[in-house]
Amino acid sequence: MEGTFWAFVPAIIAIVLALLTKQVYVSLFLGIFVGAMMYAGGDPLKALFTLYQVMSEKVGGNTPIIVFLVVLGILVVLLQKSGGAKAYGDWAGKKIKSKGGALAATAGLGCLIFVDDYFNCLTVGSVMRPVTDKFKIARSKLAYIIDATAAPVCIIAPISSWAAAVAGELEGDGLMVFISTIPFNVYALLTLVMVFALCFFKFDFGKMKRNDLLAEQTGDVHAGVTEDAESGEEVKANPNGKVRHLLIPVLVLIACCIGGMIYTGFFYNWDTGLIDTVPQSANVIEAFSNCDAGLSLAIGSTVALFIIAAYYMITRVVSFKEITGSFTEGFKAMVPAILILTFAWSISGIMGARGGYLDAQAFVQNNLAGSAFPQFLFPAIFFILAGAIAFATGTSWGTFGVLVPIAVTILGGSGTLTILTVSATLGGAVFGDHISPISDTTILASAGAQCNHVEHVNTQLPYAALVASIAAVAYVIAGLCASLGGVLCCLIMWAAALALFVGCVLFIKAMAKKKASA
Repeated sequence: MEGTFWAFVPAIIAIVLALLTKQVYVSLFLGIFVGAMMYAGGDPLKALFTLYQVMSEKVGGNTPIIVFLVVLGILVVLLQKSGGAKAYGDWAGKKIKSKGGALAATAGLGCLIFVDDYFNCLTVGSVMRPVTDKFKIARSKLAYIIDATAAPVCIIAPISSWAAAVAGELEGDGLMVFISTIPFNVYALLTLVMVFALCFFKFDFGKMKRNDLLAEQTGDVHAGVTEDAESGEEVKANPNGKVRHLLIPVLVLIACCIGGMIYTGFFYNWDTGLIDTVPQSANVIEAFSNCDAGLSLAIGSTVALFIIAAYYMITRVVSFKEITGSFTEGFKAMVPAILILTFAWSISGIMGARGGYLDAQAFVQNNLAGSAFPQFLFPAIFFILAGAIAFATGTSWGTFGVLVPIAVTILGGSGTLTILTVSATLGGAVFGDHISPISDTTILASAGAQCNHVEHVNTQLPYAALVASIAAVAYVIAGLCASLGGVLCCLIMWAAALALFVGCVLFIKAMAKKKASA
């Protein structure tokens, strides 16, 4: 079964069960076990051995990310205890006068936190929840805004963990190639357009509209779905907290994470997997391309934690006892997310998104290498394929790790069509990541908004699918125009994408008006 379509069966089982039963943990575990049984030839004991072997490999390889998550959990608790988050919420509550303003402020904050999607999800959620609750905005809508301004922002930010991960998959000056893909990333950029259009033009549809109306009319921001909505007890905030007690720590964390990327980029040795004493990069740009994103975030967040703890003690907004207590509280708050991430990584591992075990990577490579599709269709094909793989595996990083080298190998060079196809792959990976119930960022967006996870997936799907459909059409048009050169191709592509988007918005609003008058 290795290297065949059967490699995707574990993810299909996990996703279908999660959507039907709403039991994410059990569904993921069963998906992993089925994959292990397939690999073990039906031997249950060998399957269990394989299951825990894969889990130990994936958890061990992602230890820096887990450390980063735990530190983020601690920092979120500290932000709440300091009163900084509450002070910002109170300040925003006074300044923001409308529901649209609250949504726009949430989206704006999401765009400002571009270093990492994990940090984005947890920080934006904890800060903006009180504001959106005040305006009776459904938690599922808050989760969508958080999710839609996490990965899509990171995938177009040159200074982010995502930029570093993509650059590592590209030959030559990886970061510069990544920067050249940004204008062509229709899904990521159009998702941001969609978010701000929702804030100001109010064209909700589907279950999201039903949830938002229910929250507005009854005040029930959970829209009747409370299972798994709360992530823990409310933290007691210092009544003397100021807005600066939120802003300064956030800026410190961003600065330390960027510093961590530069540090590991200069001294991280990919051959040994260790920090070396000899610089591995010639300049800062190259350092970003060479850094280990997970290790950088773990180092940066740990340094930031010490600085922020010292700042809070000096300003006397959080005591030493409260800081030490935040360690266990922060860890507890992150346990559900870490557990799901462990399962999500494990299911990706047993499938072989990057080779090995059931070897889904080989299936993709073998079926694309001899493809007879016209080259102008490659951007759209890679966009759809990346979306499907990211949806099945729950990992956008694993997806572009598989597909980007294939795209570059098939098309070669760094021409417009190659850049366009790489960009489409990145956008497709983000799309699949958005609609997958086993995706890490989807999970963390639910946690940040304190929204039921499956409810977030169900309400977000139509919005992401609409943007993805427009992006797929735009990539077909762009593929046809690739020979005209990068600038002209980009202009034509975006003219088509925006025209389609405006047409969809007008259609949705017309249908809503017709239904209201019926």
